[in-house]
Amino acid sequence: MAARIALLKYLRVEARPAQLRNPRLIGGSFSQLFRRQFSDEVRGSFLDKDEVRDRVINVVKNFQKVDPSKVVPNAHFQNDLGLDSLDTVEIVMALEEEFVFEIPDNEADKIHSINLAVDFIASHPQAK
Repeated sequence: MAARIALLKYLRVEARPAQLRNPRLIGGSFSQLFRRQFSDEVRGSFLDKDEVRDRVINVVKNFQKVDPSKVVPNAHFQNDLGLDSLDTVEIVMALEEEFVFEIPDNEADKIHSINLAVDFIASHPQAK
């Protein structure tokens, strides 16, 4: 039994990060130690806001119930473009297809204008 315990202690791998094992390695503030880290794939994968704006405007202009001359970056779907709630849902679905990601229903309900769509899509890491 004693040999087993000694062997297990010998084979034990320390699971704590090096910063916690050796406080001298911290080299920054305590909050930096627990800062959320994103993988390289996610970090820097956000789309450029100008590119998103152009693509969103293009999607809205190509929507069959919209007069393309009324589409401007700050256009409201209902007030400026005359769309009803069902049309807004269809535009959000078209944006999902354009940017190849799913917009959750609770977020889709908040998108009432081109600017809101641009802000949401530009801040979403899965938008392509």
